[in-house]
Amino acid sequence: MENKDTNKGQIEFITDDGEKVPLFVLEQTKVVGVNYLLVTDSEEDEAEAFIMKEIVEDEGQSVYEMVSDDHELLAVSKVFEELLDDVNIEIEE
Repeated sequence: MENKDTNKGQIEFITDDGEKVPLFVLEQTKVVGVNYLLVTDSEEDEAEAFIMKEIVEDEGQSVYEMVSDDHELLAVSKVFEELLDDVNIEIEE
């Protein structure tokens, strides 16, 4: 997925199929030199959230992918919970 900045807190991601998906950025952090985004597709309080990882390609362009590794997902979700006092992240299996 590529990202393009749009409104404040909202990023437009383009899927591998070319579909444009607006996502709201809740928080950003860096863990062991890797940038992560906590994003959601809605501004509602009980919205489903996703953790995305920045992958820097050879050309220097950033591409974000959903974190799929369970250990990485758990570790980064704990970091986001600490950054956002009022957020409780539940991981669905």
